[in-house]
Amino acid sequence: MEVDHVSKVFKLFREKPSSLKARLISSRSRAEDLWALRDVTFEVEEGESVGLIGHNGSGKTTLLKVIAGILRPTAGTVRYRGRVAGLLELGAGFHPELTGRENVYLNASFLGLSRAGTDRVYDSIVDFTELEDFMDNQVKFYSSGMLVRLGFGVAVHVDPAILLIDEVLAVGDEAFQAKCLGRIRAFQREGRTIVLVTHALDTVRQVCDRAVMLDHGELHAKGAPADVVRELRYVLLRHDPDFVPEEGTREVEIASVELVRDDGSTDRPVRPGEDLTIQVDARANQPVADLVARFQILDSAN
Repeated sequence: MEVDHVSKVFKLFREKPSSLKARLISSRSRAEDLWALRDVTFEVEEGESVGLIGHNGSGKTTLLKVIAGILRPTAGTVRYRGRVAGLLELGAGFHPELTGRENVYLNASFLGLSRAGTDRVYDSIVDFTELEDFMDNQVKFYSSGMLVRLGFGVAVHVDPAILLIDEVLAVGDEAFQAKCLGRIRAFQREGRTIVLVTHALDTVRQVCDRAVMLDHGELHAKGAPADVVRELRYVLLRHDPDFVPEEGTREVEIASVELVRDDGSTDRPVRPGEDLTIQVDARANQPVADLVARFQILDSAN
């Protein structure tokens, strides 16, 4: 897959027209250009898993929608071969008035699967989502976690060559997250291409072969996950209003960070209420008399 000099601009209206007449006579000068993406270029090799990371508003989701064909780029092109399946927004592609069963067929058709093809994988989708008792209920009554189950279940059963996953996986419970991660690893063994957008930086380091970082719509860094994650953390620190630039000389760099749970594990989500140790390994590039480390904990919405 190739993302070739992709840019995307949105029109930002400061004064929203209140009537058709106002819309017709409104001046274009009232609209400002909001560049969500600027000249982004990178390649994803066949069978590679790439983590797409960045701060809120960096353009990650916009880029994923451009790759999926949901948004048309203002400039540039995206090239790929094979079927693309994406889990981009909670409930995207689902009709609230239709049942879970009906939405499976609808969503699968959007992803290029025939009705006969959907018939063949329907039982597997239901087994994977564990929603058998709810498939004949309208999805408008589904919880956010149920919507994620249904969306992910369809996406991984349409035989995609490229799988696009946005942050919505954070909505699922711990057991289902583990099941999704297991399916992602199975896809990796099968040689499928995966692009993952997430704020869970440890997941990027553990799962992805490479990482790409966006900063205010521009490509800021790409390369080994550990290196790009380290760069993102440095950028986030620089954006901190309490950050003092002259102290950011990289005399000491964070080599790794691990969250150690109360049972000693480091590779599963943190459960509410359990003890947690943050283990930071630092690399000093020159002697430092007094090292002070600080950290910030954000939830999945930040």
